[in-house]
Amino acid sequence: MPHILIIDDEKAIRQSVRDILTDEGYEVSAAESGADGLKSVKDALPDLVLLDVWMPGMDGIETLAKLKEAAPALPVIVMSGHGTIDTAVKAVRLGAYDFMEKPLSLDKLSLTVKNALEKSRLEEENRSLKEKVEGRCSIIGNSPAIIALREQIFRAGPTNGRVLIFGENGTGKELVARAIHKYSLRSSGPFVTINCAAIPEDLIESELFGHEKGSFTGATAQRKGKFELAHGGTIFLDEIADMSLSTQAKVLRALQEQEIQRVGGMRTIKVDVRVIAASNKILEDEIRAGRFREDLYYRLNVIPIEVPPLRERREDIPLLVEYFLKEYSAGGGSRVKKASPDALRLFSAYSWPGNVREMKNIIERLVIMTPGAEIEATHVPPPIRSAPPENEALDDMVGSRSADSAGSLREARAAFERDYILRRLKENDWNISRTAEVLKIERSNLHRKIAALGIEISATRDV
Repeated sequence: MPHILIIDDEKAIRQSVRDILTDEGYEVSAAESGADGLKSVKDALPDLVLLDVWMPGMDGIETLAKLKEAAPALPVIVMSGHGTIDTAVKAVRLGAYDFMEKPLSLDKLSLTVKNALEKSRLEEENRSLKEKVEGRCSIIGNSPAIIALREQIFRAGPTNGRVLIFGENGTGKELVARAIHKYSLRSSGPFVTINCAAIPEDLIESELFGHEKGSFTGATAQRKGKFELAHGGTIFLDEIADMSLSTQAKVLRALQEQEIQRVGGMRTIKVDVRVIAASNKILEDEIRAGRFREDLYYRLNVIPIEVPPLRERREDIPLLVEYFLKEYSAGGGSRVKKASPDALRLFSAYSWPGNVREMKNIIERLVIMTPGAEIEATHVPPPIRSAPPENEALDDMVGSRSADSAGSLREARAAFERDYILRRLKENDWNISRTAEVLKIERSNLHRKIAALGIEISATRDV
């Protein structure tokens, strides 16, 4: 619900305009002077201001200048009963959306307010789209895993179903969430993200649901939460498993009731949002450990999507290297650098425990630090240069019996992987955490591998 602030020294005008706009469905507040209006804007930023010109003390033109200094994107409609062309021109030059003469026409007031709010929404959407184009990359790759992932995104996007994205750190879970939003019926609405692991527990509820002024120490102004900001669009809850149980209960209520309550507030606020959540943990394990609510899991897990780690789509590595080389060369204003065949072989053989995020950092560093136009194998950092090719390591660890007994390449690969993991588990006394460290993969991913490859979980000690 858009919030409109009226700044006018005439009580009758304030009351009549408030009644009109309230009937139109807006949330309306009022101030009787420029100074009070500026204080109101600092306490709780409105979506639109209706501002009178002739007021005692600080007049409307001075107030307008200060409003634009404090909130440049805030739309302001200026009103005056003694309007002149000079005043109107001065107001527009200072950034006013429009100038209206008193007595106000009710139809014109309603239409002007509607148009001003729509223009503001479109400008915000345009800013958001520019940020996406400039600061985000597309899903790069032609491997079977990425083709299957794109198909899942295309199918999930147009629906309103909640999505739960799994995957290791750095695989691009937020990128998948943004793609789902892009292909959804809410694509014109906002896409709001929140990293549940990065916000302290005592602030997470305020971030999600907002707070009222004075609700806790430091709450010097009213603030909208992420759910409210995502109204009409999508909210992405990253690392959902790191949220406390009490906050999980409130998120569950928001999903069930489609309404939230700000911290310290008594009023319920209706919200229409699509929720996409992500985790790098196995939520079934978190449920068994009592760290995650089972009812919330089933609410979120309508459409599960798993993002594959980079080592499981090695054929995409040359494409990603080329993409990041172009991106960071262009960003630095230098000629696009290339990777030599030997450097590409090293990149393709490396296991990339940090996935695409690790690759981005490595390529950016190489673009900056490599003096020539081509990145040679000698320029590649030691961890990558010294790592044994994973296929050779597998060949050293397992014999040919499994491969001989398998039919297709896919079956042979699965057989090798199963034997390899079994050997490592035995070497580490069936300790999953220690085995995951040796394999240089996330513990959650090893759990998924064990289940997918049919390794008897009861034989392992999950320590």
